[in-house]
Amino acid sequence: MQQKRNIQIIEWEDLDKRKFYSFGVFMTMSIRATVYPATLIRTLLQVQRGKSLYSGTFDAFFKILRAEGVRGLYRGFMVNTLTLISGQAYITTYELVRKHVSQYSEDNTIKSLVAGGSASLVAQSITVPIDVVSQQLMMQGQGEHLTRFRLNSNTEKGKSKKVFGQTRTIMAQIFAADGLKGFYRGYVASLLTYIPNSAVWWPFYHFYAEQLSKLAPSDCPHLILQAIAGPLAAATASTVTNPMDVVRARVQVEGRSSVIETFSQLIKEEGCWGLTKGLSARIISSTPTAIVMVVGYETLKKLSLRPELVDSRHW
Repeated sequence: MQQKRNIQIIEWEDLDKRKFYSFGVFMTMSIRATVYPATLIRTLLQVQRGKSLYSGTFDAFFKILRAEGVRGLYRGFMVNTLTLISGQAYITTYELVRKHVSQYSEDNTIKSLVAGGSASLVAQSITVPIDVVSQQLMMQGQGEHLTRFRLNSNTEKGKSKKVFGQTRTIMAQIFAADGLKGFYRGYVASLLTYIPNSAVWWPFYHFYAEQLSKLAPSDCPHLILQAIAGPLAAATASTVTNPMDVVRARVQVEGRSSVIETFSQLIKEEGCWGLTKGLSARIISSTPTAIVMVVGYETLKKLSLRPELVDSRHW
């Protein structure tokens, strides 16, 4: 009987860094463009009171599409593309920390957990100001009554060339209301959401991939197993961290300063079910994201493998 191979993990030292970053920017941009509508809908669902605006993910999708067209599903997208910087910072930190931790432990779960959490800490420090502005732009249109900041009518009616004018308007209002700290509103809530999410996702991803490799035929391509493991890990991490993600969205959009106060009010007004708001949209967005990210990221690493190592790896 043929012995099953463990899924091989390409480590940082195995990569041609020039190829890795060149292909990585394209991959990250493609993923963000694909899942942005679900991200926008998730934010709207999390911020609304009860079901005052939308009854669910699909109701929100069709209402926005009817009222504003496809463009409405991409409100704030141009600003959000700046998170490409944090995306590159994330994968670099993940790989470098993973390499560093391997000096002290060969346990893959420990390496993945520490590296995932560290990568998220670095990325969120860059991402939060971008998210704050992007989310305020998401709220315009049907959700504008949910936020403190408004675009004036002239700006709102402008054409695509006014996109950056809208961004400047929102940024000016945030700065006038809260100063520089306004751009880091929800930073603690973001860390409490995304560090655990990232720290949970990577270990579960490798765990599911290994378990699937034991069940699958020995000649099954590892990329298929990884493409299945990614969404499973994403659903697990999303479910575990969704309560704090709801709190994070409300802190950033409503201008609150206390995570605990926001959490308590959410429980008081909407009960424990309030902690699940946007979960379906989050899983819907995370599933294709995870598939594309895993297939893209693993393929990216294979394409970026140093030439002398190509023949020594089996997939």
